[in-house]
Amino acid sequence: MANKKWYVIGLMSGTSLDGLDLAYVKIELNMGYHFEILETESINYSDIWKKRLSEAFDYSAEKLSFLDADFGKFLGREVLNFIEKNDLEKIDFIASHGHTIFHNPAEGYTLQIGNGAHLAAMANQKVICDFRTQDVALGGQGAPLVPIGDHLLFSDYDFCLNLGGFANISYEKGLSRIAYDICPANIILNHFTRTVDLEFDDKGQLAAKGSVDSALYNELNNLGFYKASQPKSLGYEFIVESVLPIIKSYDLSLEDILATCIEHSAYQISIEVNKTIDQIEKDRLRMLVTGGGAFNDYLISRIAAMSKVEIVIPSREIIEYKEALIFAFLGVLKNEEEINCLKSVTGARMDHSSGVIYNF
Repeated sequence: MANKKWYVIGLMSGTSLDGLDLAYVKIELNMGYHFEILETESINYSDIWKKRLSEAFDYSAEKLSFLDADFGKFLGREVLNFIEKNDLEKIDFIASHGHTIFHNPAEGYTLQIGNGAHLAAMANQKVICDFRTQDVALGGQGAPLVPIGDHLLFSDYDFCLNLGGFANISYEKGLSRIAYDICPANIILNHFTRTVDLEFDDKGQLAAKGSVDSALYNELNNLGFYKASQPKSLGYEFIVESVLPIIKSYDLSLEDILATCIEHSAYQISIEVNKTIDQIEKDRLRMLVTGGGAFNDYLISRIAAMSKVEIVIPSREIIEYKEALIFAFLGVLKNEEEINCLKSVTGARMDHSSGVIYNF
């Protein structure tokens, strides 16, 4: 196959509302896929956007349709600013994850807003987006989607753990890539820090001062999701319907809530890692940890204490922009009509090339 290069802007908006990540990357196909992150930017959401995105779960159909279009225009404006600020001239397309509002694959639907047509028109660029819907239509979870990037771009690691709104993991099992959501992570921690006007618990310092409440810890660990086998994925519905009511039924300090939630997440992650390690005959296993949770020193220390694996924290650039990079890569694969969604990960009835293209 001839060598190829693509210059792509990847966009990622996480469920924890920590902002919009933009990554301008070069993807090259030359005896395998290789990447170079050329320019990056993280944009914090204004209070108005945080309010609209957090409330959208309860919007009417008409109001949600307007938000979808408006958020698409917002993405387009931010991309234009990014292009101008960095004097970007060579752009093949934009690959956008959008912002997840609903994710209920068991009922056959998922919704990531940030309308691709409006994004393309505002940014004057070709757009590839809506990467999850087709997989759900094919009977899959529509998530996680990052594992194809883990497999082709980060194959040096035995495990790839992402600590975003939710914790998810991917690894090779035999000839297949396996991946799934494990448990809530930043989406819960940030929910409670925002009650005291803190966007997040810096390095986990508040959690480190708290004590684990054994009753809450045990109740969270007994949630039915953890008994289900993969493929499986989590959405905001799980937080609203299952997790928050349990936590709020306890009269605990913020520090104790954070400490207990971190202990719960670390425990669930360690279970998944350790049971897999026990099946692998290898002396030294390494786990790449990315996502905002990689900066939470207390969370990382608890995962390290419980897991039988060497934890690797990469550069800040990889931690913060790995998902934006990989959605750019998913766009490349879709652009070439190559497989970017794995049935071994999502449970869909077939591997496929997912995404919708808006040519400009």
